[in-house]
Amino acid sequence: MPDKNNDDSLQTRGIYLLPNLLTTAGLFSGFYAVVSSMNGHFISAAVAIFIAMIFDGLDGRVARMTNTQSEFGAEYDSMADMLSFGIAPGIVAYNWALSSFGKFGWLAAFVYVACAALRLARFNTQVGIADKRYFQGLASPAAAGVVASIIWVGSEYQINGQDYGYIIGLITIVMGLLMVSNFRYNSFKEVDWKGKVNFVVVLLIVLAFVVVASSPENILLIIFGLYACSGPFTTIRSVKKLKLEHVVGDDQDADFKSANVSKDSNSTDENTKSKSN
Repeated sequence: MPDKNNDDSLQTRGIYLLPNLLTTAGLFSGFYAVVSSMNGHFISAAVAIFIAMIFDGLDGRVARMTNTQSEFGAEYDSMADMLSFGIAPGIVAYNWALSSFGKFGWLAAFVYVACAALRLARFNTQVGIADKRYFQGLASPAAAGVVASIIWVGSEYQINGQDYGYIIGLITIVMGLLMVSNFRYNSFKEVDWKGKVNFVVVLLIVLAFVVVASSPENILLIIFGLYACSGPFTTIRSVKKLKLEHVVGDDQDADFKSANVSKDSNSTDENTKSKSN
């Protein structure tokens, strides 16, 4: 007579197909970006990184909508992100602009890749703990978007990346450092995507798609560039005095919520003293 408990355990050992299929598509896009850059097809490589972003945004949402979340899916997604938004942008940037600059070139690409790995590791340890309204440090897809859009724009205008290797190298390093910084970036997770909107909003969305389609490489560069700059601006505006722990450190250093609480308590104490006086 078969053991019922063994049958139940066998039934739960499967892997959810749909979300992991989307993750695999993102992984394939990242790998394709690397191969395309090795063959000198830099526009295709940059576009592949942006396609990987689409699949990365879909797999998690599909898993939540279909109630197919799993630990395997989360780990698989992290591995795919490391390739698509860590290794791929670093190698594409190296092949496009940094390969003729010796140690500086490959070290700049490595700094980006290493920072992407640290960023993903820190993010995984903060799931369920960090403030969902903000990312601590620039998200790896956004950093990859900056690097990929620069390469796309340069290739579209037939700019030889090797002529600007030091500039591209510095930008690549800065994007890596922003990923491991404590600067706060809006996550847009509080936007109600299921709610109803006015017809004018839908019309504006259509117009936005038209604008992006007219010159996608330039618009994406502007969007991701502004978002990368928004972190320092948001952080500086939210603290009374900028300190080193607000810029870099471990996850206990930049406790903005505690900073705000201390500000509120200080203001309360001052009000109390003024009243008592």
